[in-house]
Amino acid sequence: MSAPRSLGTGSGVFRRKPIDEIEGNADGGLQRTLGLRQLTAIGVGGIIGAGIFSLAGAVANKTAGPAVLISFLIAGIASAAAAFSYAEFAGLIPRAGSAYTYGYAVLGEIVGWFIGWDLLLEYTAIVSVVAIGISGYFNDLLGFLHVSLPQWMAGAPGTEPAGVASGSYKVNLFAVVLCLLIAFVLNQGMKNAARFETLLVYVKVALVVLVVVVGAFHIKTGNYSNFFPFGVGGAFTGAATVFFAVFGYDAMSTAAEESQDSQKHMPKAIIYSLAISMVLYVLACLVLTGMVKFTDIDPDAAFSDAFAKVGLGWLGAVIAVGAIIGILTVLFTFMLGATRVGYSMSRDGLLPKWFSKTHSVRKVPSRITWVLGIASAVIAGVLPINEAAELTNIGILLAFVVVCIAVIVLRYRRPDLPRTFRTPGMPVVPIIGIVFSLWLITFLQPETWLRFAIWFAIGMVVYFAYSRRHSLLNRTGSAEMESTSD
Repeated sequence: MSAPRSLGTGSGVFRRKPIDEIEGNADGGLQRTLGLRQLTAIGVGGIIGAGIFSLAGAVANKTAGPAVLISFLIAGIASAAAAFSYAEFAGLIPRAGSAYTYGYAVLGEIVGWFIGWDLLLEYTAIVSVVAIGISGYFNDLLGFLHVSLPQWMAGAPGTEPAGVASGSYKVNLFAVVLCLLIAFVLNQGMKNAARFETLLVYVKVALVVLVVVVGAFHIKTGNYSNFFPFGVGGAFTGAATVFFAVFGYDAMSTAAEESQDSQKHMPKAIIYSLAISMVLYVLACLVLTGMVKFTDIDPDAAFSDAFAKVGLGWLGAVIAVGAIIGILTVLFTFMLGATRVGYSMSRDGLLPKWFSKTHSVRKVPSRITWVLGIASAVIAGVLPINEAAELTNIGILLAFVVVCIAVIVLRYRRPDLPRTFRTPGMPVVPIIGIVFSLWLITFLQPETWLRFAIWFAIGMVVYFAYSRRHSLLNRTGSAEMESTSD
């Protein structure tokens, strides 16, 4: 008797999902509504955020000087090495889950579980960190309008500024509301949610173009004279910092099952979104370091302060408002990523099936969306931004390593598979992505490693206590053995 089509390859914890049948195994729970334009907007929305509005200024002022644009170029090249690998998989495996699904299909269930479990925390924490950051802009705007919030809702415990009694802050209410708002938007159906995201991305890109065009008339070439004030090494150190501003396409690729023509559109959207973002990053850096000497750049509000210095304070206020609107798109992209990873893990049996239940009309995974929305709201409400940020970064980098390794393995294991996009320079380009990601991991703080180890240990307990036995591949494999013994 022949094996059922759903039976995977490999054995034990390294059993793999059969790539030839992955698309056919989809249960139709999600609805394909996203075109190339919407996918690209989601990718741009995830990449361009705090990096262009604050991180560029901080790195220019403290680490790289005018060479901050070199920092972005180095980070962009390294990110592109991983992006090409993601693009090849996106065209080959049009299924929700991104790095989790790719790792599961090529390297085995335990690797897929490890990456999926890690990304659930990473993406959720990124949503929380960004929400806390936006709440800071919001509080500044309220101060400009001479409006103040009650102290109990002004921030997380332990974030009280000088002059405010310790313990006065109880919760960062605005950050909590933002997380729940994005969860609500995602639950309105992908078509409506994508319209919301695309509109905000247009506003954000228009704002960056406005900054570049107006700022170009106030560039003083003398500000570029000492281009490497911290040495060439400063540009590379800056690249390690700004690298975390040049990914986001990875979260966007989790929406593969909601793309109208995923195998063609998803690879293009990944490349387009990174290319558009890098052009805007480089132009913005040129303008910023040309308008103001790097030593005079405000690391906290670089562009607003730069325009105020040249007598365009009104534009600085517009930038502050636009930054809040624009950074909302980062919340959307990464919460989308978290929910689709959780949905895929649940559908594969690695998490309880309750989480993969989709709305009967809107065709979105409502339950996991609300669970992760509430989780991100709790983190954003009660943790200071530095503690929330320590939960991020390592999982994304490890996902990059896994995807780059997997694309090499699969190219040599299954060269016959039809690929709508092929990673160039195989295997050199994926190896660059692996080496750069591992190098960046060495910059992470010991506290990050400790939190990662704790989360990993919890994940291993969950996997061996529940997921391994309830895995869809385990159940189909057991059924096959029973049928053959009969």
